[in-house]
Amino acid sequence: ESLASIPSSAERRVAYRFAKRTFDIVFSLGAIAVLLTPSIALCIAIRIESSGCPIYSQKRVGRVSRNGEVATFDMYKFRSMYADADERLSELQHMNEADGPLFKIKDDPRVTRIGRFIRKHSIDELPQFVNCLLGHLSCVGPRPPLPSEVAQYDERAMRRLSVKPGLTGYWQVSGRSETSFDDMVDLDLKYIRERGVITDLKVIARTVAVMFTGKGAC
Repeated sequence: ESLASIPSSAERRVAYRFAKRTFDIVFSLGAIAVLLTPSIALCIAIRIESSGCPIYSQKRVGRVSRNGEVATFDMYKFRSMYADADERLSELQHMNEADGPLFKIKDDPRVTRIGRFIRKHSIDELPQFVNCLLGHLSCVGPRPPLPSEVAQYDERAMRRLSVKPGLTGYWQVSGRSETSFDDMVDLDLKYIRERGVITDLKVIARTVAVMFTGKGAC
């Protein structure tokens, strides 16, 4: 085989990005179609338990361009907390159990009863298939952080924003809230080095297993 017939690394990257985006569109459309009716039922249940819109929107940071431009987008979730959760955040800061710029409380008093279940099994994340369809997210990639978290990033942590963020990734299938911030960065940088079609399919398969067990959820 001649050298001319071997795809260059640039050509492989373009082919991977095309395959990844095609998969994201097809998979997201299928997921949205299958989940539409159960999602409507869940929205009704969320609204019955607590007032407020059952879909929660939050600004997140996407991929940072090479010139350093930071783009944000509205990421969607099923609401797992009471409507005044953001307003109550400041009074709970002293209870933070996470390190680095992350904020996590194992028994967060802002979480509703339905919210505890859907968070444990990552059901609250399912509306993000809409973000994936729109191109804000990929099915697999580093999780998109809050702008307030990115403001605290060092140069190494910023490298996790060099690729499009995803619905799931190495962190989600490797312990989630049981891992530290540095562990999360390590896992995201490892994914960036190893990313590929086979890697992405393996992560998706492992994610389905984690959703059933709820392992590592906070």
